[in-house]
Amino acid sequence: MRRLLPVILVTLALLLGAAQAQTTVRVQGYGGQDPAIVQRLIDEVIGESLATQGIEIVYEPIETDYNTILVNALSAGTAGDVFYVPGEVAPGFIATGKLLPLDDRVDTSAFLPNLNDVFTQDGQVYGIAKDFNTLAVFYNADLFDEAGVDYPSAEDDWNTFTEKLRAVAELDPSIYGACIAADMARLGAFAFANGWQTFEEDGSVNLTDPAFVEAFDFYTGLVTEGLAVQPADVGAGWPGDCLAREQAAVAIEGAWILGFLRDNAPNLRFGAAPLPVSPNTGESGNYSFTVAWAVNADSQVQDAAIAVLEALTSPEAQQFILEQGLAIPSRVELGANPYFEQDTPEAQANRVIFENAEGPNVYGFQFGRVGTDYMNPINNAMTAVMTGAATTEEALQQAQSELDALLQRSGQ
Repeated sequence: MRRLLPVILVTLALLLGAAQAQTTVRVQGYGGQDPAIVQRLIDEVIGESLATQGIEIVYEPIETDYNTILVNALSAGTAGDVFYVPGEVAPGFIATGKLLPLDDRVDTSAFLPNLNDVFTQDGQVYGIAKDFNTLAVFYNADLFDEAGVDYPSAEDDWNTFTEKLRAVAELDPSIYGACIAADMARLGAFAFANGWQTFEEDGSVNLTDPAFVEAFDFYTGLVTEGLAVQPADVGAGWPGDCLAREQAAVAIEGAWILGFLRDNAPNLRFGAAPLPVSPNTGESGNYSFTVAWAVNADSQVQDAAIAVLEALTSPEAQQFILEQGLAIPSRVELGANPYFEQDTPEAQANRVIFENAEGPNVYGFQFGRVGTDYMNPINNAMTAVMTGAATTEEALQQAQSELDALLQRSGQ
């Protein structure tokens, strides 16, 4: 026994040392359903591999006002090692200097270029998109069949799309061709298709650009001509609600609508198509809505944090998320995924969403250091025109004035 004692003590010391050598990586993200999703991802997909590297993940959800709380935590030095960075506020987060550049640490070429661009500044990538969404035309197949017109398709331009909506709107006074909101997050995609840019080269905004005005008139005209309705006017909370209630034949949304339709309109026969192209350019446009995983530049465990980021965005992790129907993968290689070949409305809609990201005129849903406040003057302008309170010229003149003041205050 005495001879065995030293062996036992050495073994215990090694085990204790291994336990003490374990590195904890704090990961911060949204609350809601995200904690359960991330925990399943850890337990079922990536946790075991990380454990063999001596790495443990602790997920810390931020339940409310995520952006403000994270900015304050970064300033105070209490933020996690790895955390979400929403695309729409990425420039502001990057400007803090608290995000670790990733080009020399992660193979960024494995991810869709349009998504990398959202988190790139001065040639450096500061976040790896965990997933993304784009906009598509979600439609009620039965209403188009009843109207005797073809479903929306990639062949449509704004004019043919409008005529299809008109045919549906003529079916019944209580049914509209589309349900749309006064929302720059939708209008912007059509403006991009027409050749407009969020910012001019000098950092200014030009709402008098004919490319923007034409897109604005097309979008608001759907309502003023009676072909589309705003959600609140039919007692709906958002366009997806209109589609589920069969109050409109079309909603322009991302893949986030799929779970809602599954739960609220399980018998709805729906499809999805790319957005119609501009009749002027022959091209489509779109936003990419995305959130990245980023690493805290002040993290004391950067190597482990990089390992966690790579695990969270690995092919295995993204395949898991895709198969749960939770999000669209950001890895280029997963575009040929067998899931997209499944003959279900959900799989086909997700395929359209994925393929949109590789199309022309696709830009990240972001607005420089101004953030999403950028949208408010334009949204107000749309509302004014849709309700007949102002002409396009009047509404855009007011929006331009408000945006100019906003840019000046932000130092953009």
